[in-house]
Amino acid sequence: MEKCVAVFAAVNFAIIGLSHICQQQAWREFFLALHAMGRPGAFANGLLTLITGSIIVAFHNVWSGPAVVLTLIGWAYILKSTVIFLHPDGNLRSMASVQTAPRWKLHTAGILLLAVSTLLLLCVLGGVYADGTSTDS
Repeated sequence: MEKCVAVFAAVNFAIIGLSHICQQQAWREFFLALHAMGRPGAFANGLLTLITGSIIVAFHNVWSGPAVVLTLIGWAYILKSTVIFLHPDGNLRSMASVQTAPRWKLHTAGILLLAVSTLLLLCVLGGVYADGTSTDS
Protein backbone atom coordinates (compact mmCIF):
# COMPACT_ATOMS: atom_id res chain seq x y z
CA MET A 1 0.00 0.00 0.00
CA GLU A 2 2.85 2.42 0.78
CA LYS A 3 4.12 2.09 -2.76
CA CYS A 4 0.69 3.02 -4.18
CA VAL A 5 0.48 6.11 -1.97
CA ALA A 6 3.99 7.10 -3.05
CA VAL A 7 2.91 6.93 -6.70
CA PHE A 8 -0.25 8.92 -5.88
CA ALA A 9 1.82 11.60 -4.16
CA ALA A 10 4.54 11.63 -6.84
CA VAL A 11 2.00 12.21 -9.60
CA ASN A 12 0.15 14.90 -7.62
CA PHE A 13 3.32 16.68 -6.53
CA ALA A 14 4.77 16.62 -10.06
CA ILE A 15 1.65 18.12 -11.65
CA ILE A 16 1.16 20.74 -8.94
CA GLY A 17 4.90 21.53 -8.93
CA LEU A 18 4.99 22.07 -12.69
CA SER A 19 1.87 24.17 -12.42
CA HIS A 20 3.44 26.35 -9.71
CA ILE A 21 6.35 27.01 -12.06
CA CYS A 22 4.40 27.49 -15.30
CA GLN A 23 1.15 29.05 -14.03
CA GLN A 24 2.20 31.37 -11.22
CA GLN A 25 -0.44 33.98 -12.03
CA ALA A 26 -3.20 31.36 -12.00
CA TRP A 27 -2.07 30.21 -8.54
CA ARG A 28 -2.09 33.81 -7.32
CA GLU A 29 -5.63 34.19 -8.65
CA PHE A 30 -6.66 30.89 -7.02
CA PHE A 31 -5.40 31.90 -3.57
CA LEU A 32 -6.85 35.39 -3.91
CA ALA A 33 -10.24 33.88 -4.88
CA LEU A 34 -10.10 31.65 -1.79
CA HIS A 35 -9.13 34.70 0.26
CA ALA A 36 -12.09 36.65 -1.14
CA MET A 37 -14.40 33.93 0.19
CA GLY A 38 -13.26 34.70 3.73
CA ARG A 39 -13.21 31.93 6.31
CA PRO A 40 -15.02 29.47 4.02
CA GLY A 41 -12.13 29.96 1.56
CA ALA A 42 -9.63 29.20 4.31
CA PHE A 43 -11.62 26.08 5.18
CA ALA A 44 -11.60 25.02 1.50
CA ASN A 45 -7.82 25.42 1.47
CA GLY A 46 -7.54 23.46 4.71
CA LEU A 47 -9.77 20.71 3.36
CA LEU A 48 -7.55 20.21 0.30
CA THR A 49 -4.54 19.84 2.57
CA LEU A 50 -6.39 17.59 5.03
CA ILE A 51 -7.52 15.16 2.32
CA THR A 52 -4.02 14.71 0.91
CA GLY A 53 -2.42 14.51 4.35
CA SER A 54 -4.99 12.01 5.61
CA ILE A 55 -4.47 9.70 2.64
CA ILE A 56 -0.70 9.80 3.15
CA VAL A 57 -0.88 9.26 6.92
CA ALA A 58 -3.47 6.49 6.67
CA PHE A 59 -1.69 4.44 4.04
CA HIS A 60 1.98 5.42 4.24
CA ASN A 61 3.29 4.65 7.72
CA VAL A 62 6.95 4.46 6.70
CA TRP A 63 9.54 5.60 9.24
CA SER A 64 12.82 4.58 7.63
CA GLY A 65 14.75 5.20 4.45
CA PRO A 66 14.13 8.02 2.01
CA ALA A 67 10.39 7.31 1.86
CA VAL A 68 10.04 8.70 5.40
CA VAL A 69 9.96 12.10 3.66
CA LEU A 70 6.45 11.37 2.39
CA THR A 71 5.23 10.28 5.83
CA LEU A 72 6.60 13.52 7.32
CA ILE A 73 4.91 15.55 4.58
CA GLY A 74 1.63 13.78 5.36
CA TRP A 75 1.88 14.69 9.04
CA ALA A 76 2.90 18.27 8.12
CA TYR A 77 -0.23 18.53 5.95
CA ILE A 78 -2.35 17.26 8.88
CA LEU A 79 -0.75 19.86 11.17
CA LYS A 80 -1.21 22.62 8.59
CA SER A 81 -4.89 21.79 8.10
CA THR A 82 -5.44 21.64 11.87
CA VAL A 83 -3.96 25.13 12.24
CA ILE A 84 -6.12 26.40 9.37
CA PHE A 85 -9.31 24.95 10.85
CA LEU A 86 -8.55 26.30 14.32
CA HIS A 87 -7.21 29.69 13.13
CA PRO A 88 -8.62 30.49 9.67
CA ASP A 89 -7.75 34.18 9.90
CA GLY A 90 -4.05 33.33 9.88
CA ASN A 91 -4.52 31.38 6.66
CA LEU A 92 -6.42 34.31 5.17
CA ARG A 93 -3.45 36.59 5.86
CA SER A 94 -1.14 34.03 4.27
CA MET A 95 -3.31 33.75 1.16
CA ALA A 96 -3.53 37.55 0.85
CA SER A 97 0.26 37.81 0.92
CA VAL A 98 0.49 35.91 -2.38
CA GLN A 99 -0.51 39.13 -4.17
CA THR A 100 2.71 40.88 -3.16
CA ALA A 101 4.95 37.82 -2.79
CA PRO A 102 8.02 37.73 -5.00
CA ARG A 103 7.86 35.48 -8.03
CA TRP A 104 10.51 33.12 -6.66
CA LYS A 105 8.26 31.91 -3.82
CA LEU A 106 5.82 30.02 -6.05
CA HIS A 107 8.70 28.97 -8.29
CA THR A 108 10.59 27.56 -5.28
CA ALA A 109 7.48 25.72 -4.04
CA GLY A 110 7.17 24.15 -7.49
CA ILE A 111 10.80 23.07 -7.51
CA LEU A 112 10.47 21.51 -4.04
CA LEU A 113 7.35 19.59 -5.10
CA LEU A 114 9.16 18.33 -8.20
CA ALA A 115 12.14 17.27 -6.07
CA VAL A 116 9.93 15.28 -3.70
CA SER A 117 8.11 13.75 -6.65
CA THR A 118 11.43 12.70 -8.18
CA LEU A 119 12.61 11.20 -4.88
CA LEU A 120 9.41 9.19 -4.55
CA LEU A 121 9.57 7.94 -8.13
CA LEU A 122 13.20 6.92 -7.66
CA CYS A 123 12.20 4.95 -4.55
CA VAL A 124 9.36 3.21 -6.37
CA LEU A 125 11.01 2.63 -9.74
CA GLY A 126 14.38 1.76 -8.24
CA GLY A 127 12.88 -1.24 -6.50
CA VAL A 128 13.98 -0.02 -3.09
CA TYR A 129 11.35 1.35 -0.78
CA ALA A 130 11.45 2.57 2.82
CA ASP A 131 13.36 -0.15 4.63
CA GLY A 132 15.83 -0.94 1.86
CA THR A 133 14.12 -4.16 0.81
CA SER A 134 13.12 -4.89 -2.74
CA THR A 135 9.55 -3.94 -3.65
CA ASP A 136 9.52 -6.83 -6.14
CA SER A 137 9.28 -9.48 -3.41
